[in-house]
Amino acid sequence: MVEQHGLVMEMSVAAGGPGMTGHGQRSAKRKRWGGLRQQWKLLGLFEIDQYHEFYGLTCMMKEGLAAAIQTTIDSGPTHELSDDDFRAEVTQIHKDFKMETFAGPVFANLRGSLGVTEQEYQQSLCSENCYLQFISNSKSKADFFLTNDKRFFLKTQNKREIRFLLGNLKIYMEHLRKYPHSLLVKFLGVHRIQTSRRRKKYFIVMQSVFYPDDRINARYDIKGCEVSRWTEPAPEGSPIIVVLKDLNFEGQFITLDQQRPWLLRQMEIDTHFLCQLNVLDYSLLLAHQPLHHDERHQGLSFATLIMRAKKSVNPGSSPIHASTATVPGAVLDEDSELPPSETESTPKLPHAQDAMSGNSHRMSPQTAGNQSGLEDLKAQNRRLLPNLKNPLHIIDGPEQRYFIGIIDIFTVYSFKKRLEHLWKRLRHPGQSFSTVSPQTYCLRLCQWVQDHTK
Repeated sequence: MVEQHGLVMEMSVAAGGPGMTGHGQRSAKRKRWGGLRQQWKLLGLFEIDQYHEFYGLTCMMKEGLAAAIQTTIDSGPTHELSDDDFRAEVTQIHKDFKMETFAGPVFANLRGSLGVTEQEYQQSLCSENCYLQFISNSKSKADFFLTNDKRFFLKTQNKREIRFLLGNLKIYMEHLRKYPHSLLVKFLGVHRIQTSRRRKKYFIVMQSVFYPDDRINARYDIKGCEVSRWTEPAPEGSPIIVVLKDLNFEGQFITLDQQRPWLLRQMEIDTHFLCQLNVLDYSLLLAHQPLHHDERHQGLSFATLIMRAKKSVNPGSSPIHASTATVPGAVLDEDSELPPSETESTPKLPHAQDAMSGNSHRMSPQTAGNQSGLEDLKAQNRRLLPNLKNPLHIIDGPEQRYFIGIIDIFTVYSFKKRLEHLWKRLRHPGQSFSTVSPQTYCLRLCQWVQDHTK
């Protein structure tokens, strides 16, 4: 980290130019860096350089994460999680701060199941490149940071939210085990930084839903309601990044064709899970970009099908403990084993259909076994994942590529929220707003997706 600081400072001094010393040089640097920061801010991002208020915090985050991840690399992967792993708290002492890592083996296990190696996780989070501050229009007081490659999000959280996540971590992991292609945000780490002069700062690391974002041309935060759900769009042709809302999306559709039933079903499964946690006010993140001509009309060759099938069932690609499975169109190896059967009782909205189906007549024992595996995968609501980065949150339609995920799952329907619901009923008669019961919220968001997909 010291080397990183030195590198940044040398670049800044060198850029000052000859004949500029002392106060004049510092003023010029501040002006130049201020201009660059303003450019990032106009784009919805803010580069956290050495003049930024969060530079010190993000440097501590990088140093602490580098040490924590290295400990995981040195100790090796944990295949079977115990209750102690969920309660684990490891404190590492650094020069100016200490950092605690909560449930480290659990999150390392999840990262591995998502196909994220510890080395690439460490490289992304701890590289010499500056973090980016994301300028959010969220009402929360949280601070949002992005790794420079925009692959991972870091977000500050309050103590209550961290307790909620850790208290429900085991059932969150179980949900991802039962439904490996879930749209829920993937939490990859929970940490706390403490200095001698500052209060404790909790933060989480998440996988970015909008990754890779090179060609994304529109982003939305959807809650399925009307009140305060409009954002002024950026001028046409402007590079400014604006996350739009529900009312901005009216008149548009998510066009998926054959993958629509899968999305409807997965929305039901994930929102029902959040309803059971008594959670509301979460968001469906949605972005899209046009498919290139070759992406729209590419044929699904046998080799491509096998590659995608392996990605869909490989434990290195999704959080599932079964060793090998199958998907429609995939071919089992001779020694493959099928996962144990899963059952679920999530209620369905009218017209929602399962994304996978299989018919059987007279079958040999091996064929019957394969059919049983297909039924297991149908219960897990798996789909044939794209052979892309971040495949769990990417769905290709005929003309557009969609990035879809569910985030902000920490708001519990408390007594305070019930009072807020009553006040908003009086304040906004006849209009829909976000503060409603978890069951109403769940059904309403699923209905929004059903009404806006085809």
